[in-house]
Amino acid sequence: MDARADQTRKQQGRRLTPVPQLAAALLAAALLAACGDTIRLQSAPPQTAAAAKFPKPVVQTPANEREHERILASYGGVYTDPRLEALINKTVERLVAASERPDLSYKVTILNSGAVNAFALPTGQLYVTRGLIALASDTSELSSVLSHEMAHVIAKHAAIREDQARQAALVTRVVADMGDDPDLTALALAKTKLTMASFSRSQEFEADAIGVGISARAKFDPYGASRFLTAMERNAELKAPRAMIDPRSRDFLSSHPATPERVQNAQAAARQYTAPQTSERDRDDYLSAIDSIVYGEDPSEGFVRGRRFLHPKLGFTFQAPEGFTLENTAQAVVGVREGGTQAMRFDVVRVPSEQSLGDYLNSGWMENVDKASTEDVTINGFPAATATARGDQWQFRVYALRFGSDVYRFIFAARQRSGETDRSFRDTVNSFRRLSLAEIQDARPLRIKVINVQPGDTVESLSHRMAGVDRQVERFRLLNGLDAHATIKARDRVKIVVD
Repeated sequence: MDARADQTRKQQGRRLTPVPQLAAALLAAALLAACGDTIRLQSAPPQTAAAAKFPKPVVQTPANEREHERILASYGGVYTDPRLEALINKTVERLVAASERPDLSYKVTILNSGAVNAFALPTGQLYVTRGLIALASDTSELSSVLSHEMAHVIAKHAAIREDQARQAALVTRVVADMGDDPDLTALALAKTKLTMASFSRSQEFEADAIGVGISARAKFDPYGASRFLTAMERNAELKAPRAMIDPRSRDFLSSHPATPERVQNAQAAARQYTAPQTSERDRDDYLSAIDSIVYGEDPSEGFVRGRRFLHPKLGFTFQAPEGFTLENTAQAVVGVREGGTQAMRFDVVRVPSEQSLGDYLNSGWMENVDKASTEDVTINGFPAATATARGDQWQFRVYALRFGSDVYRFIFAARQRSGETDRSFRDTVNSFRRLSLAEIQDARPLRIKVINVQPGDTVESLSHRMAGVDRQVERFRLLNGLDAHATIKARDRVKIVVD
C-alpha cells in the first residue's frame, strides 16, 4: 500500500462502490493484483536519473511527463542500480544497432516494483520492473523483453491502438442510436470488441516476431523470448491463489494471447535464425549485475510476509485470517480466502477528527449498512467502530480504526456470514498493532543473492535456504529457469532469495 497513493485518496475522499458491486470489486482487485505478472509486455506507458542515456534525446511533452509520473506513482518510483543501468545501456545499444530503425532513440527506466512487467511509449520511452529483471535468467531473456517493447515502437502499435479506441467509441455511440433491438445492438458491439481484441493479439505476435529478429541480429540467443515467456507463465501459476481463477485463462476477447500460443510462435520465429543454445545468453554477466537486487515488495511502502502485512514507514502490522492470500497494491491491501468465498480490503480514508467513527460508518459511503449494528470498540488501545452491511450475494463486516491522524478501514466480505467468520474477521482487526522499533529496523527488503553451487548441494537444500518466500522449491526452480526434473551441479551459479 503506497503511502503517496494513500495521501491522494485521503485528499479525494471518494464514495466507495455500492454494496452489490463491492464484493466483486474486492475479488477483482485481489485477482488483478495476483494476476498482474501474467504476460503483459504491452505497448503502454519515461525519463529519470536511472534511465538509459542515448545521444538523441527522447522528446518530452506535457502529456508524456504526466504519463511518466503516473507510471512512477503506480510502480513505486525509480529503482537506481548503476550495475543494472550499465547492463541495460549496453544491451539496448546492441539491439538498436541491429534493429530496422537504428535512427530511433530509447530511454529505459527501471521501476521499483516486484511486479513482472514492461511498457513502451511511442516516443521510445521504455519501462522495465526490477521484478521482471529478477525473474530473467540471462541477458538474452532481458533482451527479448527490451526488443519486444522496441518492436511496439517501431511498428507504431500505440498510435494504431489509439485510433482503434476512437473507432470503438464511435461505434458504441452509433449502436446506442440504432433502436430498440437488444440482440442487434449486442451483436454489433461484440463484433467491434472482437475486431479490436484480435487486432491486439496480432500486435503482440508481430512484436514478438520483430523482437526475436532484433535479438538474433544483435547476436543474443533468440530462444530467450520463448524461455522468458515460459517463465512468466510459471510465475503466474505460482502466484495465483489456489482454487481460484487461473490468471492465464483468457477468453477470445482478451487483449493478449494465451502464453502457450506466444511461446510456440516465439520458438517458430527463433528457428528462422539459429538452433537452440548456439547464440549468446550472457548468463554470468547478467547474474553479476543482478546480485543483491531487491526482490518482491519494497518494505518502505509496506509488504506481505505470508498472512501478515507490515508497514514500517507508517508503523503498523496486522495478520489476515487463516487461508487468505494477501496482495499489496498501490491502492489497498486486498486478500481472498482459498476457494473465493471470502475477501477483504484494507485501506486508508480521510475522516475529520471531529467526526466519530460510528458516524463515519453510517455516513453513506457504503450502502445498506445496518445502523443498528454499529458499535464503538477499542482495538489495542485505538478507537474504532464496526458495522455490518448486506448485498444481494455478499454480507459485510466493516471496521474503521483511528491510528494517529489516519483512519484505516477493514472491509470483509463473505458469501455466508457466521459466528465463525465474524470471529476470524475480528481476530484480524485485533491483530492490528504498532510495530516496535526493533521490528521497524529489521524490516529489510528481500534480495536476490547469486551463489556458487557446492558439492552436495541440491535444489531442495538450496531452496530451503531462501527467506521470506512460499513454495520454496518451486520458486527456486522458477528463478533459475529449471524445469521440474532439472538438477544442479557443483560450480553452477544460481539465484536464491535472502533477507
